[in-house]
Parts: sequence; C-alpha cells; structure tokens
Amino acid sequence: MSEAAIAQKEPYEVELEPGTYWWCACGRSKSQPFCDGSHSGTDFSPVEIKVTKKETFWLCGCKATADAPHCDGAHNKL
Repeated sequence: MSEAAIAQKEPYEVELEPGTYWWCACGRSKSQPFCDGSHSGTDFSPVEIKVTKKETFWLCGCKATADAPHCDGAHNKL
C-alpha cells in the first residue's frame, strides 16, 4: 500500500452541519481535510463522516491516525 501524503502536522478543527462528508485519506486533496477525488489511481479511499447534529470535529491532518478520520495525536510522533 502507498504511503499517504502529510497534509499538515496538526488536526483540522471543523464545525460541521448535519450531513455526509468525505475525509481525505490520501493527503493529496486541495480541499483538506475533505476529499476532492485526488486519490484516483491510488490505494486510498476517502472515509465517510455522517453528522447528525452540528458539532466541532478534530480531523486528522497528518493522515497517520489509527482512529480515522479523527485525530489521535499521531502527528506528535512524526
């Protein structure tokens, strides 16, 4: 499997309204932390996020989290 690109070495703080979102797992999206289809032709697939109420999320920016799409502090070890 390919290695994800590090988009940034800290999480993205995003306030999301109810709906469905797609977190970029490859690190190549120009719309970080969300997918723009840049993973096409790679081993990566975006991760679905279903939001039921307006809420703040800390989404992984380094793409090394073990709790995708949420930040687990993995960026502190890079």
